[in-house]
Amino acid sequence: MNLRLALYELAERHRLDRSEMRQLHRLAGLASEPAALSYWLPRVTAVLAAALGGLGLIFWIAANWETLGRFGRFALLQGLVLVSCLGALWRPGARAPLAVLAFLGVGALFGYFGQTYQTGADPWQLFALWAVLALPLCLTVRSDVVWTPWALVAMTAISLWVHAHSGHRWRVQAQDLPVHLAGWTAAVGLVAALGPALRRYTGAGMWAQRTALTLAVVAITATALGGLFHTDVAPHYALGTAVLALAAFVMARPLTFDIYGLSAAALGCNVLLVAGLARWLFDGPGGDAAGDLFVLGLLAAGLLAGTVTAVLGLARRRVAVEAGSQA
Repeated sequence: MNLRLALYELAERHRLDRSEMRQLHRLAGLASEPAALSYWLPRVTAVLAAALGGLGLIFWIAANWETLGRFGRFALLQGLVLVSCLGALWRPGARAPLAVLAFLGVGALFGYFGQTYQTGADPWQLFALWAVLALPLCLTVRSDVVWTPWALVAMTAISLWVHAHSGHRWRVQAQDLPVHLAGWTAAVGLVAALGPALRRYTGAGMWAQRTALTLAVVAITATALGGLFHTDVAPHYALGTAVLALAAFVMARPLTFDIYGLSAAALGCNVLLVAGLARWLFDGPGGDAAGDLFVLGLLAAGLLAGTVTAVLGLARRRVAVEAGSQA
């Protein structure tokens, strides 16, 4: 329920005047600053400033490509990384935003190196090297602010590796199944590494894990859909559906319960099941298109409603168990 609307309804019911309404707002805390604003605002502003500053420097170098020269470009990028790391070491209060600045500088340095010397390396190798060399920075800072972009870079490296080893095409064919399975395994392993089990070692938080989890679900779902709409249904479809169903089962267990991960995996399963049903209906002999669409809509709505009901039931049960344990 919206608190402000509830207060207006209460004021209307008891016919409160203007001064009483102001007092009610003050008691509800609507007239004061949010409790966590003074803590989060400077931190979020510092991280955004570091990210925009790093990107601004990279774009400035790109805009003055011919003016700076090779030595000047390398010196600026290396100086950015060095100054950011020294600043993070010297000022613990600014460690997270300065680490983001250093992280961007490492990526820009490798991108510029590959652009300048044309080493012939695949793009996935640059992203993988970026992730590996930034790993000590993430382990030292132990902040979700750095782990979240690191997860994005690592997942990009995995996706580009799959692309490079499947003929440099975003294709889904039966002979590419080992490559896709290796990519799925790496993605799931990355999600597990950023999860709660290793959090005391990594320092990674909720947002890093959710970033990796979301990208992993998207990658598995997209690959499985590609297998479904192949001329002959590729095995990726059945395996992708099974992987997402297994992930949903694991995250529904009491010891590993995660409402976000459960919802993401369940949504991926819903998409794959509805898409499989659509292919089965429309590939059938002599069907009625309007009737097939009606049946598909009903089954999709029922499947989604059942999934939401199950997820909410598990969440309520989890809340009840935690409240009972605290009592």
